[in-house]
Amino acid sequence: MVRHLGRPHYGFVVAGVTFLVMVAGAGIRSVPGVLIVPLEAEFHWSPATISFAIAVNLFLYGLTGPFGAALLERIGIRRGVAGALALIALGVGLTPFMHAAWQLVLLWGVVVGTGSGVVAMTLGAMIATRWFTARRGIVMGVLTASSATGQLIFLPPLASLAVHHGWRSTSVASALAAAVLVPVVLLLLRDRPQQIGLAPYGESAVLPPHPAPANAAKRALSALAMGLHSRDFWLLGGSFFVCGASTNGLIGTHLIPACVDHGIPEVTAASLLAAIGVFDLFGTTGSGWLTDRVDSRALLAWYYGLRGLSLLFLPFAFRFSFWGLSVFAVFYGLDWVATVPPTVRLATNAFGRENAPIMFGWIAASHQLGAASVAFLAGLLRADFGSYFQAFLVAGGLCLVASVMVTFIGSGRGEEALALAES
Repeated sequence: MVRHLGRPHYGFVVAGVTFLVMVAGAGIRSVPGVLIVPLEAEFHWSPATISFAIAVNLFLYGLTGPFGAALLERIGIRRGVAGALALIALGVGLTPFMHAAWQLVLLWGVVVGTGSGVVAMTLGAMIATRWFTARRGIVMGVLTASSATGQLIFLPPLASLAVHHGWRSTSVASALAAAVLVPVVLLLLRDRPQQIGLAPYGESAVLPPHPAPANAAKRALSALAMGLHSRDFWLLGGSFFVCGASTNGLIGTHLIPACVDHGIPEVTAASLLAAIGVFDLFGTTGSGWLTDRVDSRALLAWYYGLRGLSLLFLPFAFRFSFWGLSVFAVFYGLDWVATVPPTVRLATNAFGRENAPIMFGWIAASHQLGAASVAFLAGLLRADFGSYFQAFLVAGGLCLVASVMVTFIGSGRGEEALALAES
């Protein structure tokens, strides 16, 4: 058993392991993006068939969040995360042996989508709220940045591996990355500070153990039912819907084809997307630092407002080619997922430390719903109008609406709604 290590607090070890897990999970989940062309060439599957598997992956990635958080409460973070990584390794590792499209849907869509949903933003929220009182915001910022930036940074080497050594080598490397982390998690990760006789970082009293729920699915659904009575839940979920719509759904999915429409090569466009990921690392970490010091509602209002302005600027940035898009990459990248730390903080304030991870799981599911909706809508608008101009304007407008919505989030209202619903 791990003993009291004095300084540094063992919570930083737990956060470090979680950082590695979230980077690996995000990187592996992005692999299908570099497999579309080689799979189409080898198996003659249509882009729609391959995209359907990716859509299933995204859907389950979002839906698994709240249920995954409840499951981690039930069986423990250490065992749950190790099991999720093993599931991801199994799904990815079997990919080189597939020969039918339904196997792609099963392996990448269902198996990898479910496993990666457990080691996503809800895991970061659980670690930050359980292990940290002081510095919680910056810890959440670093963990969030690891997920988003890992996906963007690891895409180029994965694509290079697929080009030079075949798509199967990419799958094998990804499976090994997940498998290697399993013993690291089992050795170093712990469920709660009191498990090793510690108080959360920033507190002096060791908290009493919280009873595990008897049924993880019931716990997740009960949290949703209670959250629906809270105005804060609707405001947080609605604003995070816009967050997903304006990031993963629009820029993450359609920036490269939008660049190609304006005569910018795919490699250059991919580098632009990677640059956004680099600036996101600084922006989201800085957002976590600010979350510990500034009213989270004010931060969200600024983030959504500035993101909206950057998206309204993007159609005109293409006219200035390199310089215009560089300005956009810096400006937008700093704001990519900077919304996560203050959103987690507000969810914790509204619903309490123990309820926050599951409630944030449902809020994050709204994020993925927004991403899926706008990814599809932007494609329709491009088909109808021949460009993404309208899609960028719609997303920018939604962000400006969200910047107003978040100012109505009131601390404590969510907790009162939960108490009312339970009575």
